[in-house]
Amino acid sequence: MNAADLGYLGIFLLMVLENVVPPIPSEAIMGIGGIAVARGELDFVLLVLAGTAGTVVGNLFWWEIGRRLGYARLKPIFDRWDRWLTMDWQHVEALRRYFDRWGGPTVFLFRFMPIGRTMISLPAGLMHMPFWRFVGYTAAGSAVWNLLLVGLGYGLGVGIADIDAWVKPAVIATAVAIVACYLWRVITWKPRERR
Repeated sequence: MNAADLGYLGIFLLMVLENVVPPIPSEAIMGIGGIAVARGELDFVLLVLAGTAGTVVGNLFWWEIGRRLGYARLKPIFDRWDRWLTMDWQHVEALRRYFDRWGGPTVFLFRFMPIGRTMISLPAGLMHMPFWRFVGYTAAGSAVWNLLLVGLGYGLGVGIADIDAWVKPAVIATAVAIVACYLWRVITWKPRERR
């Protein structure tokens, strides 16, 4: 089965899933879609629109979880588990101030990062970023990212196995680096004094 067999609805659903379950790489989904465009099986613009719509819907899942939870409910969790979270409440307060000022551009820029582009939606919801502001920045960043991925797939014109051969090692290496950084932070964590 190739991208053309899935159609635009299939691409949309895969991109929703990619943003709800982050290990599924959008690079593979949209890159393979770009190959289908090069073969004349899909339309470039409709593919980018379907992928972007799926990205927005998938990110709304995490934004809504954050919005319902709300950052104020997190204080007891951070007071008790700060070492494992490698953050204390002062970090959360600093994050809130940052999001009040720079949240929109941050959401936009995170759309280009392989790790974190989905998870940025959770703090955006926690900090109660307005719905339309979140959707606007998510859609704009996702559209640019999807244009790049589809364009790359179109330009390369390589087989699915070739794309998979470079995407898998990159995803694994990034995941290992994130786990190593997290463990280092847990081991070296020194909480601030409670006020």
